[in-house]
Amino acid sequence: MVILGVDTSLRSTGYGVLETSGSRMRSLEHGCIPNARDVPVSGCLARINATIAELVAKWNPDVLSIEKVIYGKNANTMMVLGEARGAVIVAGAGAGKPIYEYEPRRVKMSVCGNGMAEKGQVQRMVKTLLALPELPQNDAADALALAICHAHSKTIVSGDGNRV
Repeated sequence: MVILGVDTSLRSTGYGVLETSGSRMRSLEHGCIPNARDVPVSGCLARINATIAELVAKWNPDVLSIEKVIYGKNANTMMVLGEARGAVIVAGAGAGKPIYEYEPRRVKMSVCGNGMAEKGQVQRMVKTLLALPELPQNDAADALALAICHAHSKTIVSGDGNRV
């Protein structure tokens, strides 16, 4: 199975392409989609959508795994995050790919065994689980963690994620 994990944000969307075979997992590609502060929101969303569409075309993942909407105090921040998620969802759904979403605590629990794990812990565990030569950047590590969470969910209980 090939899983594309995506950690959405407007300025630094992380992505990770994970291949699984039984209990073995390996990263095929991971990185970030950076958007400079001076790029308008519409330009950022277009770049996120186009890059995810390119990754879907390149790797033909079986599914996409994204972070579930979280609640925050700043309505504007939440709106922009929702728009970035929409750009990712449209890219995946447009290619006919199922999209699953997972709560941040569940992702951390799946990867670290602790739903309250800090970013550095997630990075180190992703590096260890995937035998990466170096720590992945924060957003890329979170994206790979989302893919790992989906892989674990499919191993433990079929259909356990929330499908978008």
